[in-house]
Amino acid sequence: MHITELSIKRPSFILVIFIALTFLGIISYSKLNYELTPDMSMSMFSITTVYPGASPSEVETAITKKIEDAISDIDNIDAIKSTSLDGVSSVTVQLKVDSDVEQAMQDGQRKINGVLQDLPAAAKPPAIGKFSMTDMPIMRFGVTAKMDPTELYALVKDEIQPAITKVNGVARVDLVGGEERAIKINVNRRKADQYNISLLQINQAIANANLEFPAGKLTSDQSETSIKLKGKYQSIDEIKNLVVKNDLATGSKIRLSDVADVLDGVKDITTFNRIDGKNSIGIQLIKQRDANAVEVADHVKAILKEIEESYAAQEIKFDIANDSSEFTMEAADLVMFDFFLAIVIVAAVMLLFLHSLRNSLIVMVSIPASLLSVFIAMNLLGYTMNILTLMAISLVIGILVDDSIVVLENIYRHLEKGKDKVSAAIDGRKEIGFTAMAITFVDVIVFLPLTMVGGIISNMLGQYSMVIVIATLMSLFVSFTLTPLLASRLAKIEHPSSKTLFGKILQAFEKGLTKLTNSYGKMLASGLTKKRWILGGSFGLIIASFMLVGAGFIGGEFASDGDKGEVLINLELPQSATLLNTNETVKKVETILFSKPEVVNVYSSIGTSSGSMGGSRNTQNRAEINVKLVSKEERAVSSDVFAHYTKLELEKILPGVKVNSAIMNMMGTSNEAPISVVVSGNDPDKIYAAAEAISDKLKSIKGTSDVKLSVERGSTELQVTIDRDKMANLGLTMDAVGMTMNIAFSGNTDMKFGDQQKEYDIEIGYDRFDRRNEESLRKLSFVNTEGQSIQLEQFALFNYGMASKQLDRKDRMASVTVSSQVLGVTPSVITEELDQFIGEAQFGKDIHIDAEGEMKYMKETFANLGLALIASILLVYLIMVMLYNSFVYPFVVFFSIPVAIIGALLALALTMHTLNFFSILGMIMLVGLVAKNGILIVDFANQLKASGKNTVEALIMSGKARLRPILMTTLAMIFGMLPIALSSGAGAEWKNGLAWVLIGGLTSSMLLTLFVVPSIYLLVDLIKGDVKRKDVKRLINEVNLDQPLIEMVEKTNKPTENKQK
Repeated sequence: MHITELSIKRPSFILVIFIALTFLGIISYSKLNYELTPDMSMSMFSITTVYPGASPSEVETAITKKIEDAISDIDNIDAIKSTSLDGVSSVTVQLKVDSDVEQAMQDGQRKINGVLQDLPAAAKPPAIGKFSMTDMPIMRFGVTAKMDPTELYALVKDEIQPAITKVNGVARVDLVGGEERAIKINVNRRKADQYNISLLQINQAIANANLEFPAGKLTSDQSETSIKLKGKYQSIDEIKNLVVKNDLATGSKIRLSDVADVLDGVKDITTFNRIDGKNSIGIQLIKQRDANAVEVADHVKAILKEIEESYAAQEIKFDIANDSSEFTMEAADLVMFDFFLAIVIVAAVMLLFLHSLRNSLIVMVSIPASLLSVFIAMNLLGYTMNILTLMAISLVIGILVDDSIVVLENIYRHLEKGKDKVSAAIDGRKEIGFTAMAITFVDVIVFLPLTMVGGIISNMLGQYSMVIVIATLMSLFVSFTLTPLLASRLAKIEHPSSKTLFGKILQAFEKGLTKLTNSYGKMLASGLTKKRWILGGSFGLIIASFMLVGAGFIGGEFASDGDKGEVLINLELPQSATLLNTNETVKKVETILFSKPEVVNVYSSIGTSSGSMGGSRNTQNRAEINVKLVSKEERAVSSDVFAHYTKLELEKILPGVKVNSAIMNMMGTSNEAPISVVVSGNDPDKIYAAAEAISDKLKSIKGTSDVKLSVERGSTELQVTIDRDKMANLGLTMDAVGMTMNIAFSGNTDMKFGDQQKEYDIEIGYDRFDRRNEESLRKLSFVNTEGQSIQLEQFALFNYGMASKQLDRKDRMASVTVSSQVLGVTPSVITEELDQFIGEAQFGKDIHIDAEGEMKYMKETFANLGLALIASILLVYLIMVMLYNSFVYPFVVFFSIPVAIIGALLALALTMHTLNFFSILGMIMLVGLVAKNGILIVDFANQLKASGKNTVEALIMSGKARLRPILMTTLAMIFGMLPIALSSGAGAEWKNGLAWVLIGGLTSSMLLTLFVVPSIYLLVDLIKGDVKRKDVKRLINEVNLDQPLIEMVEKTNKPTENKQK
């Protein structure tokens, strides 16, 4: 007893299985997290080291190169990239695909620990961290209140930040801007010189007087009491009255207040934060890697509302500038809408072909029965409800009904022979079972290579593929069990009634379908005598479709950025600009932005600059402005056009300010330029010249914008050169000189002041007056071992030099990155012309040029998916060889695949979509989907030949018999994908291209396969000798093309049935 008989004769067994799956599926669905995309953790980690006050060249020499050398022998390293900035070293280690990042990080930490003693004493310990897209902030908001700024910051830091951090799923809460309390000790240089006290002595005196530690125990026979030294400062007055030196000559005590102003003030402001022009404290929220972004955001919003109510008297208000969960839910809701709309459309198609609600219901049950099992698998595999898995669920609707359509259509054919329901269900499924299995296995096997693709897209492809595979396999199980079971109970032959409007519509449709079937039979009969024209024409169309790509009608890119309605504007003032200068410039920009009707709100961060891996650093001459626009339906221009024209407008009114304006893509980032080329080598002058040549070429290519170099010359710095002999003769050491200079002009915040169980920084440094010009540096005083006062100009030379504010390296060689935004064209157009220029240019063998960023991802992705496409085609062929036990007839089915490319590329060209990650993914899906049509024709033709029919008659009968299920399954998929292809809104740009590829490919394959596959089949049989060329026309003439299809099939089956008897 096979599974279909078991399902029909013991229905309770199957029903219990599906009831259990339904229950588990509902529970699993409720546990699934929502996020925009699957976790895109890259095989890389970064090492960041802070070296306060050091120039980029010093950072590179003292830290970056040493860390690079230390970690260079870690296993599976693909590339080492580093950036040296003012006071910061960042080294990024990129590993080979599928490497163990955690193990590499542990090895890296051990290597770094081995060189810690070689790093400068003033440098902070290197911090190692893994990069993931989940580390990007999911929310940005500002807080304002009618409170003293310092009190507000304390409230946010001590109460609001911890309250938000307690929310389940929150990993980190970062604060931007605000005025934080600090104890400022501003040393007066002239007074310190008067008392012959150095900064180092003052710093040491303050540190030595602020100690608290256990001092032992009092022990007796009866008790034991611990001793603790309470030496920390208890008040500001204690700091002011601190004795920093005893004057031996006069016997007087020199207190800190004699040489410095001690203030209970605020930290030096390094950043400003504003929302819609209002000063605020910015808060950035980062979720935990496995947390549900939507739930986290909802819970945080609830907490913010409670805080606003609790502090109503202080009028605390939170203004949310960015909430990625809104876009995530909008994208998810849109996909779910497309999903249900697709179900309705597929149901309508089924109703049209199957004539009754009863028949349509039998087929449509396969959708929920299959998808509930998908939710169980997603929960077990740790998948999330993201745009990839939701898109897979939407696209698979047409596939899920395929097997049930084929099985049910065959069951009805047996019912029309006069069999009872049970016999028709068993015999119909048994007859078509092999074909259904072949269709399903072909659909599934194409996704096997996708699960083995590595790189940044591996997890995306894995989740997308597994959802479709599990759903498709489950639909086969449903078609073998639930569909025959329902057919054996509910199925009956229904003829549309001419008395109702719906009946008349169905009769007209059936009449038209019959006419189409007969016309197709005649056209096929004619086409079999003109195989050369059919095959030659199809080949010509394939060549023409590829020419659409070569002629530029179809561009290429990694993935569409989409139109999220957010623009990020980066401002960079001259290096000498102060934070106040930058702030005033941003205010001008905000005024311009507020005047634009497209702008909803403006979130400004002054004094910060985002890094390429999601981090940020403080830079007083830079600012970032996040602009949120109205929905794209409410504005006349796209966000990228808005960004471009805003940049041009700002450049006119802000001379000397570098303006970079780019859209925020659907991943929530914008700093990664679509065009990025790294030039590296050992000669800095040569690589800079090559980079400038590439930059000039990029500027000349139409469609480029914001072409820039990562390393720019022209930044002025004051270089202090120490005469070591003079310094030694004066009784000073290099470490004492360096530390004194650092404290004077950068400040020291190592010490803390405790107040009400909270700690605040003690900032020690020269007051602002004594660090404003070169003279202040020249007059910097030191006290040697003999108590003599020495000034810096006595043993140092001062020169102004040109220096880079950023130094890059790749694979331990100096490098420069040339990047460009793209406007009005696809990146592939620019990449093609740029590659040609680089290939023709004579840069020399010692200059290395590599693509980075989106260019690199695009080339790698296209190469990987291209191999996956070839592997999918090969696997489809091999699986059919196994199923048919023949190498020939699978080759015939294979020809249904290339004709699908015609419609796929034509659809991309007509809808103006690009060839990208998603559209290529659609082409790989086509391999399995379109092979179905060929399988249906070839399989039934083989059955007819086995029953005694000749090749020509078998092909004509097979084509006519399988036209209905081919139309039904293909149209169900095409119309089911139309909502996705035509959708707009959040994430639509990713889905549209894929859906149009499938619609175009299925359409061309449906139309051409009906003629190409029979022509190839006949050609193969001619070569094999199963039929002679001279007999083809005679055999065609012997076929009664006007005979009803049911009669043709009946005549075929009777001899077979008599033989079986």
